[in-house]
Amino acid sequence: MNRIENPVVPPDRRRWFALAIVMTAAFMDLVDVTIVNVAIPSIQRDAGASFSQIQWITAGYALAFAAALITGGRLGDIHGRKRLFLIGIGGFTLASALCGFAANPEMLVASRVLQGGMAAMMVPQVLSIVHATFPAHERGKVFGLFGAVVGLGAVLGPLLGALLTEWNLFGLEWRPIFLINLPVGVAGLILGSRFITESKAPRALKLDLVGVALVTLGLLMLLYPLTRGRELGWPLWGYASMAGALLVFGALVAYERRKAARDGSPLVELSLFRVKSFAAGIAVQTVFGVALGVFFLVWTLYMQIGLGWSPLRAGLTGIPFSIAVSTAAGLSVQKLVPRFGRKVLQAGALLMAAGVLLYIWESDRYGLGIASWQMALPLVVMGVGMGLIVAPLTDAVLTDVPREHAGSASGLINTVQQMGNALGLGLVSVVFFGAIGDRLTLAQVGPAYVHAFQHALGWVAAVMTAIFLLMFALPRRAAQQVGGDEGTDVSVAADDGEVAQASSGSGQAREAAGV
Repeated sequence: MNRIENPVVPPDRRRWFALAIVMTAAFMDLVDVTIVNVAIPSIQRDAGASFSQIQWITAGYALAFAAALITGGRLGDIHGRKRLFLIGIGGFTLASALCGFAANPEMLVASRVLQGGMAAMMVPQVLSIVHATFPAHERGKVFGLFGAVVGLGAVLGPLLGALLTEWNLFGLEWRPIFLINLPVGVAGLILGSRFITESKAPRALKLDLVGVALVTLGLLMLLYPLTRGRELGWPLWGYASMAGALLVFGALVAYERRKAARDGSPLVELSLFRVKSFAAGIAVQTVFGVALGVFFLVWTLYMQIGLGWSPLRAGLTGIPFSIAVSTAAGLSVQKLVPRFGRKVLQAGALLMAAGVLLYIWESDRYGLGIASWQMALPLVVMGVGMGLIVAPLTDAVLTDVPREHAGSASGLINTVQQMGNALGLGLVSVVFFGAIGDRLTLAQVGPAYVHAFQHALGWVAAVMTAIFLLMFALPRRAAQQVGGDEGTDVSVAADDGEVAQASSGSGQAREAAGV
């Protein structure tokens, strides 16, 4: 009797088309944010935006992204990742059009908030779709490609933004930085509906909309007075709002504790904070986000308004920094951290602080006559320091986290990154604009911005020193790693841990880009 064998089902070739589509969406999200950083001064001049509106153009996106990030992931688990991805990319494209055709700064801020919310629907589905589409033996290669794509977006975003702003296409000034998303988004929507396979989580958690509302309310009560306080003369209601934010966060903790006991699906898994390394890592992530939120915005304003440089010159000046970050990140994960552990991260914090202090010294020495090449040394030192931190930090935070909570921990890491960034952008009003006098003459603008830049960087250096001290609570060694395809490090956790690992890595790339 002939033996009948089960036929081997060949892998679906459409998975590579699906990969290209979701990676393009991730690339579009990252480039869009970094593009905006370079174009901020041009938006201020052309649209007549106030200082607080400038902050909200960037902080509004980060806040909406942070508040909706975990919810976006949960919605994908419940209703289907493909469905939420298509909703997200469609909404992101529509919001980009609204940004591009904004009639005033208020409309631009509102459109940016919508854009951040739609990105939070789209971005969490990317790695979940990869996980559901590719077999385990291919994921190492795919996660490596994903890391390369987000790294490329971090480098190309500022240059693309500078070029689009400099070219002033069709007399549209800064608007093409948003309108460029339209053809990409429409193509992603059409191709995604055809090539992406639908998937859902077998046991999806319930939504915690009350938790999302409390987080968003608390952050708004904290950030709004910070961004508007200086312009309004620091009114009493601003202090009351910031104090009330602490009460809201206290209510969030109490509610999340009850919800965890009731149905096991809180927005924030509070039990994770009993893990010393995780609690310390979350503190590091938050404070690091604050430092980057401050630095990248004031750096842009310093170069383009204080020194009077063009967007293109400012974008090109940042190339040594981007190269240093990506190079040091690769070395830290592959060579240094396996040998020296958390000392690498601490060295990164000290290097960043040293680079910031060197930048302050050079800015003071050369004043308005400083050249791009004179900025290269402090930027390279800072870039190396950041690279030593951003790549291995996720491993350090997740090392002692139970595997069953890897996904929740990853979502929380990415959320606090964005919250810290939004808080840093809000603090710019205090540490930068607060050091600039009112009613400056044209001759006073340059020196005032140079002084404010040095003042803000002093705060950044102090924050990096605090991060160095917080890192003593991190594990001496990260989790054991196994080699993936093409040298990609993949955590020895379960499948959810793999996605958590790569998801947090993408969040670190956003941080390295100053978003």
